[in-house]
Amino acid sequence: MKRKIISLLAALFVIFSLVSCSDVGTSTDNQSINVYNWGEYIDQSVLDEFTEQTGIKVNYTTYASNEEMYSKIVSGAASYDVIIPSEYMISKMINEDLLAELDFDNIPNYKYIGEEYRGLSYDPEEKYSVPYTWGTVVIVYNTKYVDEEDVADESIDLLWNEKYAGNILMFDNPRDAFALAHVKLGHSMNTTNPEDWYEAAEELKKQKPLVQAYVMDQIFDKMLNEEAYIAAYYAGDAMTMMDENEDLAAYVPREGANMFFDSMCILKNSKNKEGAEKFINFMCETDIAVRNAEVVWYAIPHTAAYEALDPEQSEDPLVYPPQEIKDKCEVFINLNEETLILQSELWINLKTQY
Repeated sequence: MKRKIISLLAALFVIFSLVSCSDVGTSTDNQSINVYNWGEYIDQSVLDEFTEQTGIKVNYTTYASNEEMYSKIVSGAASYDVIIPSEYMISKMINEDLLAELDFDNIPNYKYIGEEYRGLSYDPEEKYSVPYTWGTVVIVYNTKYVDEEDVADESIDLLWNEKYAGNILMFDNPRDAFALAHVKLGHSMNTTNPEDWYEAAEELKKQKPLVQAYVMDQIFDKMLNEEAYIAAYYAGDAMTMMDENEDLAAYVPREGANMFFDSMCILKNSKNKEGAEKFINFMCETDIAVRNAEVVWYAIPHTAAYEALDPEQSEDPLVYPPQEIKDKCEVFINLNEETLILQSELWINLKTQY
């Protein structure tokens, strides 16, 4: 079933629920949790159902990158309960004592998380996170404007092809942008060699005259409205765009790409940890995980939900890439402080140069 149909059904479900459940008890009406997540990364109807079932209101806001999320949290500009960072940022936040240890007695649905997604390097003792989704970075392109010969080898070089100057979009965050340059140069995305970073910065400088804009969620409007022809982005969002515009296609670069794991965490200063754990457990209910996956189209670590997915989704190689593709991918790790400072300096220099 296509996401457009699913989204319509979800909207109808919400309307029906709001009409039929208007008499929800008031004993917990003042309870709430603050959830901070990536944009375009959850089915709104499941948030509404959580409130209907528990009486806990979800104050839901979004960010465009791990770095944006981290900066807002450490600045103290806002208070959140549940966040959904990527693996390297989870590792960083554990090291900085920003995350609460979870009480898994309150998250019994953790039993559905597949073994291959547990105890990964960013949370080896499984104390701080519950896997939400995973996926890879892909290159999205418009088949109406990009010549077939330029994508035949499925290379990362398409992002540096001068033929498409002014019609290429690039990540507006340093970790993802530099990762693509590292891949092009044959470096590890997790290199700590300063020379590798300077070389990658030069590649991004060479690319900059070809780039129309550095974007995150703005990619949706630009690619769907055919304001740009080529972009690097995350597989699940690529699937959403491809569903909305049949002229769009995508591939994982043959040279390799980032494989990411996003997980649900609770901040140490959460004002409603019990409610936050209820939310995480709710998101791991099989029917909820299925509904959410059908809307966001990212790969899921939930074994029972995966088995319940339509084969159109569970067998899509862009969503669930085969092992030979995954073998070419690399997972980000939390870089040391010296490398992070260098990355930031090089990124600022790139963005501010004319």
